[in-house]
Amino acid sequence: MAEPAPNAWVREASPAARRKGVGAPGGWTLGALAGLLVAFFALPLAALAWKAAGSSAFWPILTRPLVMQALRLSLVTTGVTLLASLAAGTPLAYLLARRRFRGRWVVEVVTELPIVLPPVVAGVGLLTAFGRKGLLGSTLNLLGVQLPFSTAAVVLAQLFVAAPYYVRSAAGGFEGVDREVEEAAAVDGASPAQVLRYVTMPLAASALGAGAVLTWARALSEFGATLMFAGNFLGRTQTMPLAIMSAMETDLDAAVALAVLLVGGAAAVLAASRLLTRAASHRGATSPGRGRPDPGVPQPSAR
Repeated sequence: MAEPAPNAWVREASPAARRKGVGAPGGWTLGALAGLLVAFFALPLAALAWKAAGSSAFWPILTRPLVMQALRLSLVTTGVTLLASLAAGTPLAYLLARRRFRGRWVVEVVTELPIVLPPVVAGVGLLTAFGRKGLLGSTLNLLGVQLPFSTAAVVLAQLFVAAPYYVRSAAGGFEGVDREVEEAAAVDGASPAQVLRYVTMPLAASALGAGAVLTWARALSEFGATLMFAGNFLGRTQTMPLAIMSAMETDLDAAVALAVLLVGGAAAVLAASRLLTRAASHRGATSPGRGRPDPGVPQPSAR
């Protein structure tokens, strides 16, 4: 008796069967384990919402000077961090995506290492580099520049831990741009600068935007490196996460209110990131055909 072909054992499950988990090994077990993990993720968030809803002082707490100063400082420092990440990270991402050079892997490792480093280690590293007796700090100190425990130190800490997220996302966006579209624009007479401006950047815009959103969110949530390098001084270095730590020592309701505010911001950032990622996927799925520029991108005139 002849054995059936290997694919004869594979049957395409109906949509109803797939919804019920038929054909998946241990469908109910997988669902139960997945449900437990999702519940574990949701429980702390639900507890924060429950605690905030039961507090009559929630809104008054958000208008306290301590909260307003921490919120203002967080918005200013993360804004500066984001601008610096865009200005310096975009050329670096383009270089990593489009150029092959000796020592490239070293640059990649150094760029991505802050993503996996514990934030406290990042803070110690920044302190030993820019502190009064640090590698560069001693020279800066002679020039009258003191970075540790200043607002500038907050920006440097956020930049160190957050900018790599933008570089990684932007590099992926540049790598995903169809080279044939760029070549077609060049054949039509576009200069390299025009190709970059009118073709490459628009096609990579969704990835750049998603990276910018993630970078801002990571900077907003930064805690360990900021505490080690900038300290926790009200109005000068106390960002929202540090304000939560301080509030935990004296006022739990204030800590909860601040935490809920950050959760809301994080949820908005996540939604924006998902929309940008989906837009990038849609653009990739509907990219123009071979050798044709994207009709939605302004085309440079031939010379």
